[in-house]
Order: sequence, then C-alpha cells, then structure tokens
Amino acid sequence: MKFTVPSLVALALGAIQVTAAPASDNDNVNLVTRAPTVYFCGDSTMAAKGANDGATDGWGSYIGDLLTVSAVNKAIGGRSARSYWNEGRFQAVADLVKSGDIVVIEFGHNDGGSPTSNDNGRSDCPGSGTETCISDKTGETVYTFVFYVIQAAKLMTAKGATVILSSQTPNNQWETGVWSGAPSRFVGYQLTAKNALADSKVTFVDHHEAVSRMYRKLGNSAVNALYPNDHTHTSPAGAKYAAQAFVQAVYQNMNGTTSLSSYVKTPITTVY
Repeated sequence: MKFTVPSLVALALGAIQVTAAPASDNDNVNLVTRAPTVYFCGDSTMAAKGANDGATDGWGSYIGDLLTVSAVNKAIGGRSARSYWNEGRFQAVADLVKSGDIVVIEFGHNDGGSPTSNDNGRSDCPGSGTETCISDKTGETVYTFVFYVIQAAKLMTAKGATVILSSQTPNNQWETGVWSGAPSRFVGYQLTAKNALADSKVTFVDHHEAVSRMYRKLGNSAVNALYPNDHTHTSPAGAKYAAQAFVQAVYQNMNGTTSLSSYVKTPITTVY
C-alpha cells in the first residue's frame, strides 16, 4: 500500500505539524535509564548485502560494531527518499521509535532522473523547496528530495527522537584514474533540509565529505579495489571503511555535535 504524501494545501516546508503524545512520568524515567536505539534509513549503499550480488555490502552492516548502543539497519536497496516515503518505510521506522532514540537518514543515489519522463517511481521533483511535478506513469504529485526528507525528520522528532541527516556516500572518485570529487546535488539538498527545519533535534553529517577525504588518502589503486562490480557499491571492506568514516565525522564533530557523538566506541579508527 502506498503511503500518501500530504496534500498540496500543506506544501509549505514548515506546514506539516506532527504532534506526539505528551510524555508520562514513566516516559521521563525511561529517558534517564534506557539507552537509545539508533535506526538507519537508506539505500543499497547502507543496506545489508549491498546490491545483493554476492560481492558488495552496505555500511549499515558495520556501523553497529562502532557504537556503544544498539543499531538497527532499515536500509533497503533501490530506494530513494521518495520511494522510501511512498512505501511507508519512514512511517514503519517511526512506529518503532521511542523517545531518546536516534534516526540516521541518508539517501541520494536513487533520487535522480525525472518523474515527468518515464518515471521510475524513485525520482524526486527537481528543486530544493516546494516544487512539485506530476508523474507521467502514475499521475501522482511528486515532491522534492528536500520535502520528503523534511517530512521524514518530522515523523521521527514527533516521537521524541533526534535525527541525523547524512549526505550520501560518493561513487568511486578514482574510477577514471584521475580524482573527481564533486558531490551530487543531493549532498547539498540534505543540508538544505536540515537548515529549513531549524530544529536543534535535527543535525547534519557530511558523510560524502568524510568518505571523500578517506578516498583521497587511500589513493587510486586502493579505492578502485573497493568497487568490484560498478562505481556505486563497495565490497565489504569498502563498506566498513564508509562506516568508519561516518563515525570519525561524528566523533570529531565535522559538522558540529550530534546526538550520536556520545555513543561512539573509542578509540576510533582514523581513516582520513
């Protein structure tokens, strides 16, 4: 069943309000005594078994080994911010979340293309705000990457969670033998969503930049060896590197302090 996107009346980025039930005294006790669970929402670059080709894995498979709290990997291959929303997957995670939990949201690899030209069900409407498109396949109203991420973050914070908006991992930046490190537009869109929310419970981690620094350090041959089949999905070794880069960015407050900073196992492995 498709999860319905809010109506056009609520298109303004700040218009959708999700109200959480008031906390009880027992909830307040739990906030003190219960360790948070960290949920990870993303695509195949994060998902267990990666591209399901027997040779790749996602960094969400390794992140739990680097944290002092429980990590739940909810990433699904082939998903974009739009399709993860439409399929009700953000809502399913929100249904699990308790006050004090942490949710990491990272998309971008499958969000390109155009919903108005042979729509694949994943492409977001181009733009960084309230732009909309009409799918040429389904006739649905399609929103921007920023819009879907904002709504997802609001679902989680309404449950008392904190949210980390993480930029997508890069493709193989040494694929041609010459360094090419320019980020996709979705890296900037993730920061745009964080800034538009203007909520202290929502922070940003530039995972793309952390992995890029690591790739520059590793060099051409080492990085190419991490991509067995294509320029997007890494080997298990590459996925572990990506998890370590994420943790280093969090621990060293690359983009400021996040709610995950206190739950990193130390000493960390420095990869960039």
